[in-house]
Amino acid sequence: MERAEGWPGEPWPSSAHRAGADAGHPGELVLGGVGVHALAAEHGTPAYVVDEADFRARARAYREAFETAFARVGTGVDVYYAGKALLTVAVARWAREEGLRVDTASGGELAVALRAGVPGAEIGLHGNNKSDGEIGAALEHGVGRIIVDSLAEVDRVAALAAERGAVAPVMVRVTTGVHAGGHEYISTAHEDQKFGLSVNPGPDGGDAPAMAALLAVLARPSLRLLGIHSHIGSQILDGAGFEAAARAVLRLRADLAERTGTLVEEVDLGGGYGIAYLPGEEALDPRAVAEDVAAAVATVCEELGTELPRVSIEPGRAVVGPAGVTLYRVGTVKPVLVTGEDGATFTRLYVSVDGGMSDNIRPALYGARYHAEVVGRRSAEPGVLARVVGKHCESGDIVVHEVELPADVRAGDLLAVAATGAYGRSMASNYNLLTRPPVVAVRDGASRLLVRRETVEDLLALDLG
Repeated sequence: MERAEGWPGEPWPSSAHRAGADAGHPGELVLGGVGVHALAAEHGTPAYVVDEADFRARARAYREAFETAFARVGTGVDVYYAGKALLTVAVARWAREEGLRVDTASGGELAVALRAGVPGAEIGLHGNNKSDGEIGAALEHGVGRIIVDSLAEVDRVAALAAERGAVAPVMVRVTTGVHAGGHEYISTAHEDQKFGLSVNPGPDGGDAPAMAALLAVLARPSLRLLGIHSHIGSQILDGAGFEAAARAVLRLRADLAERTGTLVEEVDLGGGYGIAYLPGEEALDPRAVAEDVAAAVATVCEELGTELPRVSIEPGRAVVGPAGVTLYRVGTVKPVLVTGEDGATFTRLYVSVDGGMSDNIRPALYGARYHAEVVGRRSAEPGVLARVVGKHCESGDIVVHEVELPADVRAGDLLAVAATGAYGRSMASNYNLLTRPPVVAVRDGASRLLVRRETVEDLLALDLG
């Protein structure tokens, strides 16, 4: 991936650099050829800024890496963009133009993908509690795969498809018991959680829930079993878990074939590939993880004596997370005397910005760590220990728990938080009735609105009094 001259390194987008002394604002951060002062003047703060070229380059990198790796072992692969990370009409178009399909997890996400022109056949619909309306919309628009998440859902999808005289293409989501990723809340393959059906038999020694669901799908004339789906977590920085998960899924596939004669044509091994959030961290390399996953699939299928399936993967935040930056304006700056665990006292600078947990809930929800910098100017002052906080009426309203900022940080400064392309906007709220920030794309020295800023009038329009 090409980097801008003077690229500050991970976790910033590839176009990020600091303007030189001859610029209008020496030392300001430039994204996609646009300086942060111009972005703040045109679009206000806070604002989500997405580097379009960076997004496209990461999407291509994953598609090309996996296509190459799986072609080498003799099968094909599809790469799905995770709509839940960030989905707008433009973002869905970018993903499709770079050869990715789109995963959706609600009727709203499905509607956005369709409006973007993504064909139904290139969309997947997830969800552990899909409504009849969501399933009906998927059937109406010819969604390429509905990922069923329970035995009850097998019956519901079958009935709704039969009512329409349709045959629904489905995958069965299974839990492999492989636990990978970051916080417990984003690890999705251990047994004690809401997603999927276990590959392990129950205490009565009967069929595993996953096998029972696969057999149930095969027994319904209004369902077509495409394959088996698994997902072991998010923010995964070690590829070792994928081999164990692939082994469990491919074993289940082989067992189903031995029992019924049906060798399903596709296996989805999920994704959730990790990114760098802090300076010095390294993201998963697309080529390395593609080669590891392809080699694991080939090895296990050879051991089992089964043909290779077509594989699908979902890189998750790895496509959009690093492409996004949230731009804030600094307000109150307050030094606070703190007593450490060792009894010693020190000063922490609390730097308040004009957003907070309503535009990035992950630090409060998961304890997620981010990196921030003063980006509107360069400072010669030494760095001091700081905490970036929001403006909400909540003590847990923390944007960056710990970061070094220049000692002269002050009201009016522009501050940016890196690697917020994934989940910032998607999980945003109107807590304290703050309006949600706009989504702004930058590329080749120009910016454009993808999603406008909410207004107080928008909030009042929903309140019927």
